[in-house]
Amino acid sequence: MPFRALVVLSLIAFASSSTPIAQEKLDRDIYWKIRREATDNSQLMKTLQVLTDVYGPRLTGSPNLKGASDWVVKQTTAWGLKNAHLEPWDFGHPGWLNERLSVHVVSPVKDALVAEALAWTPGTNGPVTAQVAPLELPERPTKESLAAFLDQQRATVKGRVVMVGAPQAVGVTIDPPAKRREDADVRAQFSGAGAPGGPFGPPQPPQAPADKNILTANQVNEQLDQFLVDAGAVARVNDAGRDHGQIRAFNNRTFDVAKAVPTVVMRNEDFGRLWRLNASGRPVELELNIVNQTYPEGRTQYNVIAEIPGTDKAAEVVMLGGHLDSWHSATGATDNAIGCSTMLEAIRILNAIGVKPRRTIRVALWSGEEQGLLGSQAYVKEHFGTFEDQKPEYSNFAGYFNIDSGTGRARGMTVFGPPEAAGILREATTPFEDNGFFGAIATTSRRRGGSDHTSFNEVGLPGIGVQQDPIEYGTHTWHTNLDTYERIIEDDARQSAMVIAAAVYHLAMRDDQLPRLARDRMPALPTQ
Repeated sequence: MPFRALVVLSLIAFASSSTPIAQEKLDRDIYWKIRREATDNSQLMKTLQVLTDVYGPRLTGSPNLKGASDWVVKQTTAWGLKNAHLEPWDFGHPGWLNERLSVHVVSPVKDALVAEALAWTPGTNGPVTAQVAPLELPERPTKESLAAFLDQQRATVKGRVVMVGAPQAVGVTIDPPAKRREDADVRAQFSGAGAPGGPFGPPQPPQAPADKNILTANQVNEQLDQFLVDAGAVARVNDAGRDHGQIRAFNNRTFDVAKAVPTVVMRNEDFGRLWRLNASGRPVELELNIVNQTYPEGRTQYNVIAEIPGTDKAAEVVMLGGHLDSWHSATGATDNAIGCSTMLEAIRILNAIGVKPRRTIRVALWSGEEQGLLGSQAYVKEHFGTFEDQKPEYSNFAGYFNIDSGTGRARGMTVFGPPEAAGILREATTPFEDNGFFGAIATTSRRRGGSDHTSFNEVGLPGIGVQQDPIEYGTHTWHTNLDTYERIIEDDARQSAMVIAAAVYHLAMRDDQLPRLARDRMPALPTQ
């Protein structure tokens, strides 16, 4: 059925709904206008196309991310939003961008290979050709045992392209996970009886190593990288270890290109082929051409801010947003250009229909999320402080809505605070059950992680995480080279923008802010 026909049916169902609302006074006229504006004048896909096709990928510190941020300032101003600007914060590392990459096997066969550069590693300074040296690391090494093992390999890796680790065995998935959640399951979760979910489940506490002498994976990589530099290796190749050509390429965690050799992550299918050729007695030779650039100005990064000013409660603020930065292997469509486009569409809709909110409505697009929620952490610290050490703006904060789980439609919300806060959101969004949205539940976890709403939760403020249908997020597009515009479901994003706009408006108009946890009920910060 065409999208417009579906929306007409939704509008009819909305108009005839007799669902009782126990306490919250909903402005059904505004809710109607939100639906019509989202249907008739959507700018969502236009926004997405610019953020992905024009400015993707948007790695933190890169010129692409700065260009996207500047564009959002101009576009939101053109829509009529006020006070659009960039707020700087200290990233502390140079920016980085991969401009060109090609990897070919030239012996014993000739073929083009599929790979992505590891961020914050150097380029090759032109095409280089070298023989492959396979390197299998010992399991669970200590610093000393790894150093002894690597010292024995020094002559082997000099002048070679080092393939690190045997190829991972990636099995065939016979029964893939569902792309949609059943309404009954979602309704049960967000009725108040469920637990926070999503494509990756609730945040899990970090696991401490059983033996502190055993190196972590990051420590092994850092020690190995320095060894490869010192030993004169030409390049490093890692196995992506995923099916159907998926590649996740993250970064050299030192952010220092002098502490790594040129490094690529190769699709599992190509990595396995090269390894088998070499193991069968056929020496493998590769040609690599990698052009990477670093940008010192990337040490200063920016969050993008724009707003609809409030009226009688203008000093209080309701926020919505998502992270604008992405990883660099694709254009960052599902993670998280679609989330940013959805939030920009939600505030655009509210401004376009002429709302006069009592509280200021502020959209924020963060940078540095992929490196540890750094942009939102900086913003929260600057504006609000912490629960234990509050700044003046702390008491005027009325909630932050965050979306960051791909293209799937919004199905429910989690809010940091008492059950009463979830109850208000549940009632405010009841008219959108025809969109497949089924309410909200509360959480009292102050553990940072997952996405930017937890930066607010951590300091005791009501961060509101939007839970979505999984679609292909966790299985295919999350942080991979498949994360492109083509993987977006427009109808899902439009429906998400509607319900978020309505919820934001409701919080901006209530007499009181969302209830918060009393001081004696506020949990302590996690110790790790």
